[in-house]
Amino acid sequence: MATNKVIVIKLGTSVLTAGGALLNKPRLVELASQCVELRAAGWQVILVSSGAVAAGRAALDEEIGNSIAEKQMLAAIGQGQLIHLWQSLFSIFDVSVAQLLLTRADVEDRSRYLNARDTLTQLLRHDVVPIINENDAVATSEIKVGDNDNLSAMVAILANADRLLLLTDQSGLFTADPRQNPDARLIETVGEINEQIIALAGGTGTSLGTGGMATKLQAAQIAQRAGIETVIAKGSEPNVIANIQSGLAKSTKFIRFDAPLDGRKKWLLSGPRCSGSLFCDEGAISAVCSQGASLLAKGITDLSGQFKRGDLIELRSPEGKVIAKGLVAFDSQELQKIKGLHSADISDALGYQGANVVIHRDDLVLLEHIAT
Repeated sequence: MATNKVIVIKLGTSVLTAGGALLNKPRLVELASQCVELRAAGWQVILVSSGAVAAGRAALDEEIGNSIAEKQMLAAIGQGQLIHLWQSLFSIFDVSVAQLLLTRADVEDRSRYLNARDTLTQLLRHDVVPIINENDAVATSEIKVGDNDNLSAMVAILANADRLLLLTDQSGLFTADPRQNPDARLIETVGEINEQIIALAGGTGTSLGTGGMATKLQAAQIAQRAGIETVIAKGSEPNVIANIQSGLAKSTKFIRFDAPLDGRKKWLLSGPRCSGSLFCDEGAISAVCSQGASLLAKGITDLSGQFKRGDLIELRSPEGKVIAKGLVAFDSQELQKIKGLHSADISDALGYQGANVVIHRDDLVLLEHIAT
């Protein structure tokens, strides 16, 4: 019986190439087969597939550099080959696939976000496996997500997924780099991703990919806050997907937060980048976090950045910790005039009638949740 649950599976370049320079077709066949078995168990599957640049590089019988233009060329060549290969493999099992290329601009803009969400919803409704990658052939640095780990977390939020699997060349997060320290121990479960956990991530991963453990922790943190469980596991392990689902795989699981967010607040988590910060006193922090209150001007002690009305900004504690983000009702110049004032005094300070709250609770999402 179908569960109607959605799972997003991110496949890293090192997984798809089996550590080599070319896409490893036997590995892709095995992964496609596992995805088909997962569908038979009642899950709707979305793939975020790396490997386009590696596929493009393999297609050209010449040395290609690493400039942005050259990588975009390779992505343009390899993207078609990658989706064709996936299409061929899934067709063995009579499963249809669809390609969806995204950039950060597609999730930052609310209407484009909703369009992408609707497309994903329709593909899943018609029993099609969406295969997603960043649109590297045209994306500039300003609109790039930059890595498929964070992209997969954004996709998981778009699809309202229940689980996110990050398959890589490591079994999960270790107490030290296992490639250098034989005493490194696998951390099987992580609640809050704090500074100590982030410090364990180290640098980037393989020369083929763009991500490392640091980007996987970023992705897990984004997904956690949206109420999505994340698992990091080694993609080369036999039957790894089924073993993750049954709890038998060596892996690191990141406990989801209790975050029953509506669609708008999930967009705030996954989409826009923040334009500035508001520093708040302890009373404002308590009201926002514990009482579900809106942010008032009275609780703001300072601000940074230049922003307009309607921009997304961070709320920071007196110590500078980011505790929430939301859509601001004033621009930065107005807030400089009204910070610390009671709501009744805002009109006099500005010389015109303004909003009563700086960020309404409906336009605000907490980044500090209690794990369940």
